[in-house]
Parts: sequence; C-alpha cells; structure tokens
Amino acid sequence: MPKRTPPVFPAAARQLVALGERLAVARKRRRMTQGTLAARAGLSIPTLRKLEKGEAGVSIAAVLRVLQVLGFTADIDRLALDDELGRRLQDINQKGAPRGRGRKPS
Repeated sequence: MPKRTPPVFPAAARQLVALGERLAVARKRRRMTQGTLAARAGLSIPTLRKLEKGEAGVSIAAVLRVLQVLGFTADIDRLALDDELGRRLQDINQKGAPRGRGRKPS
C-alpha cells in the first residue's frame, strides 16, 4: 500500500518545485549525473527525481543528504537561525505575563 502524502498549500508547492529546480541546476553545474548524486546521498534515483521535480513526499532527511553532497551545509545551518518573529512574540509574552506573588521585580 503506497504512503499517502498530505496535501501541500499552493505557495509551499511552488517553493518545493523551485527548490527542486535549483538542486537540479546545482547538480548539473557540478557535472554530476542523477545516479552519482543519488549514490553519494544514499538515495534511489527515483527519490532524487521526485526531489528535483518538487514532489512533497520526499523526506527531509533525503533533502538534507542531497544538500550536504552538493556542498550546501552552511545553507542548512542558516535555516530558521534568526527567528525575529518568534523573538518578538516571546518578548511580548514576557512583558505581558502576570507577576507571581512575593516575586521581586527584575
């Protein structure tokens, strides 16, 4: 029985297709075949093809292995590194949080 992939929002689907295209271009610039990249990343060729087409069912681990083989490790480390929105929300929650009894203000 094949796995069911949950639906993806249209904007995210476009991002996946664009990422797949960029990865295919990066592979070609390095003069690598799909077979070579798949072997180095420990993937099957059909899985790599799905990734390069932007299909949503490819695991994040497979994406990370391809990024590593292509030399994008620094890019991986920058993902969600600077969470400005999360920090602002955290600051708002801390400022608006009620103070406990007997607690000294900081």
